[in-house]
Amino acid sequence: MAWRFPKNFWTIARTYSASVQGPSAQAGEHSGGVRTWKLLSFLVALPGVGICYINAQLKEKEEHEHHHREEFVPYDHLRLRTKKFPWGDGNHSLFHNPKMNALPDGYEE
Repeated sequence: MAWRFPKNFWTIARTYSASVQGPSAQAGEHSGGVRTWKLLSFLVALPGVGICYINAQLKEKEEHEHHHREEFVPYDHLRLRTKKFPWGDGNHSLFHNPKMNALPDGYEE
């Protein structure tokens, strides 16, 4: 046996759907919306973004102070060089950081 809507469901649904008069994009007095959203943007959104930025910078600074570089372990499957890079001496990657990126024989510093 299939489930069916109650007999008065469509009457109730029609009543509530007809309570809204006219299309939703009907012209009317909505001039305060632009001012409200402009105020919200400048007084809420931009300060919120600024606070999030400051929080991220403070967390990154805290993490950077306690960060230590791990000891180099020369695994055979890492840092393989089948041919030289086409820039520099051929051993350093394009965005090489001597403090964080190891060469095949270890860190530079």
